[in-house]
Amino acid sequence: MPIYAYKCSACGFAKDVLQKISDTPLTQCPECSAEAFSKQLTAPGFQLKGTGWYATDFKNSGSPKSDSKPASADASAAAAPAASGDGAAAPAAAPAPAPASEAKA
Repeated sequence: MPIYAYKCSACGFAKDVLQKISDTPLTQCPECSAEAFSKQLTAPGFQLKGTGWYATDFKNSGSPKSDSKPASADASAAAAPAASGDGAAAPAAAPAPAPASEAKA
């Protein structure tokens, strides 16, 4: 439940009141009984700073998920045999063929 600041414009009495949002605003001053008790506009009790709600929320050791790049098909295909758990190492990539001028020598 929010806390509302009230002030009487007749006598200057001020009070913070814990009320539901759906409750009707108070109008009668508890000090002088005048119908001049009204809500005051105050600053919120919290601040939202930076790119997130709080400095510690949703922090991880890497970059945010929205900035991460998807893995390429080659990287996921090479990782699949190693992740299978059968103990076999992933096959090494075949070396590039030598240019034709070096192959004749």
